[in-house]
Amino acid sequence: MARLFFLAVLTVVLAFYFNSTASRHIQSTLQSYLQESQTSPQAAPSFTRKIIAVGDLHGDLPNALKVLQMAHVVDAHGNWSGEIDFFVQTGDIIDRGDDTIKLYELMEQLREQAQHSGGKVLSHLGNHEWMNAIGDWRYVYPSEIATFGSVAARQKMLSTGEIGRAWAQNYSTASRLPLHPSIGISNTDYPPAFGVEDKIKHSPLSHAAVSFVHGGLAPTYPHLTPYPSAINALSRSLLHKLQSQSPQPSPHPPNPYPGLPSDTTWEEERMYGTDGPLWYRGWALESDKEVCSSVDGVLEKTGVRRMIMGHTPDFQKIVSRCDGKIIIIDTGISHAYGGALSALSIHYTLTPADPTIGRTPVVENHGQKQVWKETEVVTAIYEDRDEVLVYNEREVEGNFAGY
Repeated sequence: MARLFFLAVLTVVLAFYFNSTASRHIQSTLQSYLQESQTSPQAAPSFTRKIIAVGDLHGDLPNALKVLQMAHVVDAHGNWSGEIDFFVQTGDIIDRGDDTIKLYELMEQLREQAQHSGGKVLSHLGNHEWMNAIGDWRYVYPSEIATFGSVAARQKMLSTGEIGRAWAQNYSTASRLPLHPSIGISNTDYPPAFGVEDKIKHSPLSHAAVSFVHGGLAPTYPHLTPYPSAINALSRSLLHKLQSQSPQPSPHPPNPYPGLPSDTTWEEERMYGTDGPLWYRGWALESDKEVCSSVDGVLEKTGVRRMIMGHTPDFQKIVSRCDGKIIIIDTGISHAYGGALSALSIHYTLTPADPTIGRTPVVENHGQKQVWKETEVVTAIYEDRDEVLVYNEREVEGNFAGY
């Protein structure tokens, strides 16, 4: 009995000793870790931006939803997924199908949902939106008119009604999307405004941006800069003139083609012309030699590294030209064409080359600069595969912490 009592006491004493020792050891380790974390620089976080762009939809809601789900823009219920930062649609939602109203409603729904979760939707007017605003209804199906109720109801909806107001408020003809916020928010002009010009022009990321239009930015087009505001100012002005006509011109056909309003300026007329951003097809149709010899001049003027557009379909694939400087994303998504369901993904990251770089910006006049690894991956997304079109990686120097 005495031996059992002794063993029990010894067990309690040893347990107390080792528990106390372990506790002191854990506490000491925690204190050392906290002191070290306070004195050691924290690693600067990587910056990442995810963009999805989709081309012409032409009145086909089911196929549009398939594409948006495929690219993780929306979830299984058709709501904003929160998995991307920007969704860009390059125009031609209207014509050749019956789902016009539903598609524009979807875009406005996604715009609102994206805003609430920190994302953004960038919408563009294609040549078919403009044709309908003018009264050129050659590609409007009678069954689509029936979804509005009547010709008059459709005219009202596209001018002063819900769709027309969305065009005026939320749609542009051109966009410039910086890949990193140090060079501005979406649609920051290039060349930059006076006062920030030197900072942005001398940044290694000055052209780390992408342009989006429906047709293309022709080298001969006279209003490329400042980009995109010069084009969008003309776009807003002409759209206002078209939507303000009362009564709206009788649609063609069966009536004569109404043309542009009588007070249209030559700049507005040129914007809607064959080498304007809505109709230009040169980047898609001209030879590689012609295209690749002139693309750099347009990229330099507009402050971007690549141009993305729809309008000219390839029913098999997204077309990349000149090492991804030109990407054409119209693949005939609508059942009217029976083309490939596709979306374009741009995944941009900026990561400290040295993981011990601190969050505190380096003082430039000390001659110190942070080195960052910039990576951009451009991928064509299809139903049955993904195809990497561009993989660019380089090191840049600058103060990009805190974004």
